[in-house]
Amino acid sequence: MADLIAVKIDDRRVQEVLKRMETALANPRPMLAEIGEDLAASTKQRFDTGTAPDGQPWAPNSATTMARFLDRKELKTKKGKLNARGKRLEAGKKPLIGRSKQLAHTITYLLRGNTLLVGSPMIYAATQQFGAEEGAFGADKRGHPIPWGDIPARPFLGISDSDSRSILEIARRYMKVP
Repeated sequence: MADLIAVKIDDRRVQEVLKRMETALANPRPMLAEIGEDLAASTKQRFDTGTAPDGQPWAPNSATTMARFLDRKELKTKKGKLNARGKRLEAGKKPLIGRSKQLAHTITYLLRGNTLLVGSPMIYAATQQFGAEEGAFGADKRGHPIPWGDIPARPFLGISDSDSRSILEIARRYMKVP
């Protein structure tokens, strides 16, 4: 085993910064809560922009998804064509935004001890984040695959460049590091 090397820091400024960091990290929960608020807000914003944390646009909705979304009596004329409201909805339909908008509305953060978690409790959140191939979850009682078609990954969770800068700024403030 190699010998340990001890380094003594004589720089008073460095010692002060290290002491502030130690104090801030003794109870990181307030800092983590602020970071959690920021990350939850930026994650919700991705549903408006339709982009992943790395800036890549999400895959568009399939024709089948659009047809199912628009197949409502209140969106059609008597002749079965889309009415004005249906056309507006069709033009503005974004991936991961369903009728209830539950996934976007349930993005939240949770502190467990000194660990920060950001996500959604919705059962389908992981499928939307990572995607799934047709039949990945088995079949229903009639033998139809679940899901009935491929679902492309549309990452909404993650740290963007802007998130990284925000996290660093929050950490600097809590640690009072210039």
